[in-house]
Amino acid sequence: MYPTLYDLVLDLFGLSIPPFKLVQSFGMMVALAFMAASMNLAAELRRKEREGLIIPTKKMVWMGKKASPLEMVISGIIGFLVGYKFVGLVLNFDIVALNPQAYILSTDGNLLGGLLGAAFSVGTRIYEDRKNALPEPKEVEITVKPNDHVSTITILAAVFGILGAKIFHNLENWNELMADPMGSLLSFSGMSFLGGFICATAAIWYYARKNNIPLVHLTDATLPGLMLAYGIGRIGCQIAGDGDWGIPNDAPKPEWMGFLPDWMWSYNYPNNVLGIDLKTDFAQMGYQSLTGYAWPTPFYETVMALCIFGFLWAMRKRWTVPGQLASWYLLLSGIERLLIEQIRINNEYIIFGFGITQAEIISSVLIILGLVGIFTIKKIGPKLVKY
Repeated sequence: MYPTLYDLVLDLFGLSIPPFKLVQSFGMMVALAFMAASMNLAAELRRKEREGLIIPTKKMVWMGKKASPLEMVISGIIGFLVGYKFVGLVLNFDIVALNPQAYILSTDGNLLGGLLGAAFSVGTRIYEDRKNALPEPKEVEITVKPNDHVSTITILAAVFGILGAKIFHNLENWNELMADPMGSLLSFSGMSFLGGFICATAAIWYYARKNNIPLVHLTDATLPGLMLAYGIGRIGCQIAGDGDWGIPNDAPKPEWMGFLPDWMWSYNYPNNVLGIDLKTDFAQMGYQSLTGYAWPTPFYETVMALCIFGFLWAMRKRWTVPGQLASWYLLLSGIERLLIEQIRINNEYIIFGFGITQAEIISSVLIILGLVGIFTIKKIGPKLVKY
């Protein structure tokens, strides 16, 4: 396993690059996932604009207006935090490299660096104000193209996605939350994709309504990239070994898989980012495992997600009814997650005497919504455009 980029580069190329110790493998893949989704969305919004499905909007903005005192204070605070942490990192690199996540969430840093960062940030804001100053500030109308919203949508997806992922994960692991509330809420581990998906979707839809962007067309444009991002993110889970592996798999690899690497059938995730020995961990959870090997569920999810992305991408121009792509996304993503839950470790809720995971509940709802959409979208799809 490669918890950091340093481990990956050292093993593959024999190069020791100390700064790479700060780059977590999972975080790097998440960043690449957001980048891929953003680029995909921008391309789809440009296509939909060319086809007249999403039209540019008008917006009033102030030109030549100086930043308010509150904006200056916010710039100073941001600059202080960046300088405080960055200079502290440089001066204490060897210590920070041992646990960069703990350093980011701690109060450790460098006061002088923080003051310099605040001064630079405020100074830059004052320079920009003077550079763009007008004798008399005026409000002007500008045209906002659909793809101009991509950066804001990406930020909303990141912020509310991570927030939702943490909330839903902690709801599913209530005992851990009660045992260590601050640690559970502030740690970088423990994420629920479906929780992040729900919260990010709500935030983006709200933004779309405020900016007069047709929800159904924006949704159709976003979802292929979201599935691509999901597949890339799961690569991060696999190479870092972040605990998303499956239940024990002691069975020998089938002969028909003989040409594939053994880790594609079962894997013990050595040197994983959590520092867990799977055989011991399985025993503590009540599982019986002779080998300490598990189903490599992140790898399987990557394969399924990329296949679904390929299908959605190939069909996106053929499906001309608004909402048709979204319906298929709901169905396929729900099936994918419901299948993987059968060999994945997750806490269960007991409902009517039956054990069911949070992800199984949500994925079942997605499947139902997808099926309803597929069979009704040709009738209701054209009506959704006005929303």
